[in-house]
Amino acid sequence: MDLKLAGKIALVTGASAGIGVGIARVLAAEGATLALTARRKDRLEDLAAELAAAGAPAPTVIEADLMADDGPAVIREAVLKAHGRLDILINNAGSSRTVPVDAPESAWDEAMMLKFTMGRRLTTAFLPELRANGWGRIIHVTGILEPTTTNAGLAGCAATHAWAKGMSRDLAAEGITVNCVPPGRIVSEQIMNRLHPTEESRQAFIDANIPAGRFGTPEEFGNLVAFLCSPLADYITGCVIPVDGGMHRFIQ
Repeated sequence: MDLKLAGKIALVTGASAGIGVGIARVLAAEGATLALTARRKDRLEDLAAELAAAGAPAPTVIEADLMADDGPAVIREAVLKAHGRLDILINNAGSSRTVPVDAPESAWDEAMMLKFTMGRRLTTAFLPELRANGWGRIIHVTGILEPTTTNAGLAGCAATHAWAKGMSRDLAAEGITVNCVPPGRIVSEQIMNRLHPTEESRQAFIDANIPAGRFGTPEEFGNLVAFLCSPLADYITGCVIPVDGGMHRFIQ
């Protein structure tokens, strides 16, 4: 299927590893021109070289820290300098933040900044460009709404879900869609090294929680994101669509 993404300019945050790499690979294969941003410039450059060698338009590499006060402004300036506009924004940066129930305020502030505020700020920074286009896609990579323990990062994701739903209604008539995609267990540094560092722990989690019988790949996650970015998905907005092998049970 041709997703009609050739010529579209897409920014992927958190593009140095895991899900961000998978999204970038799928979008590039569909012909999108990418801007890749994260803090690890060497990994971004390796990914950009890989995509260009495969025949994709040469990606723009933007080394930046979204948590910095000027992070969104730095990224916006770099994208507009390189491409003159933006059509697709993928807010993927951030990771889970499991905390004790009596975690200090600093832990909550950091997690909410990571999984809600910085994505909101970057979206707001690019909103004038998307509105000027009369077409746009905003995708937030979030997290499950069925936490098994106290998780400040998932609280930030819940805030993103509520904010994105409201924004989707405000922007739909302007040709801009807003959707959230929560990952289940997708192969990444966080999942393989921190959450499930041993094969035994991975298999135990799969047996107890994932009907599909395995972890997902970043490219499988990227396939849904790419479709939601496509003009073929014009009528899909305000949704929270998990990619989790059937792991979720009740709400998303």
